[in-house]
Amino acid sequence: MLLFGIPADKDASGRAALDDEGIVQQAVKLAKRTAPNLLVITDVCFCEYTDHGHCGIVHDKTGRVDVDNDATLELLGRQAVSHARAGADVIAPSGMMDGMVGSIRDALDGGGFQHVPIMSYAAKYASAFYGPFREAAESAPQFGDRRSYQMDAAADPGQALREVELDLAEGADIIMVKPALAYLDILRSVHDRFPGVPLAAYNVSGEYSMVKAAAAQDGSTSGASCSKRSRPFAAPARAS
Repeated sequence: MLLFGIPADKDASGRAALDDEGIVQQAVKLAKRTAPNLLVITDVCFCEYTDHGHCGIVHDKTGRVDVDNDATLELLGRQAVSHARAGADVIAPSGMMDGMVGSIRDALDGGGFQHVPIMSYAAKYASAFYGPFREAAESAPQFGDRRSYQMDAAADPGQALREVELDLAEGADIIMVKPALAYLDILRSVHDRFPGVPLAAYNVSGEYSMVKAAAAQDGSTSGASCSKRSRPFAAPARAS
């Protein structure tokens, strides 16, 4: 199970993400009480928690509003430790901040959670395929977009390999490519370049929606059959 959270209140810095009694932390505890052997993964990011919908603290130091990468790293570490305290089995940072894996690894180790692995969204492309999820999670950016920190679809495939290599060097245990269906070539390249490294493929909401829409339109596509082979694994949790 991969958990995302929608807090009751949002602010500019996403403070609700750091609350040990926050929505994801509560969901983790409930899941582990209900099914102790269930593998619980938590998304570590701020886009669902900020009122502006970006993946970290924003600033205008360069003359335009953008995410402050370095200021966000310390908060990602705090969020990860809070999830680990709640009982998360795997931490999954998705914000594509430079240095996020290293900062989170340091924070987890310093908090006594050396055993908790990191599944990094290492090659995460900016994509319209995230649209349905962003609507459900109320996390669409309120201004601009995320192309300054997510990967460019037009970039050479070598960029994805460099991103993966950097995250592995910082301590990532599992590597993810997202969206999966649209970047099967990247999945293959990562698999070939880093044999033996656990590789996750995230089939996102827009890809899943295409299957459902095709099945509903004329019945020529078996929605149930295709869904079994291309199923997203996100479970949003919402605060009341």
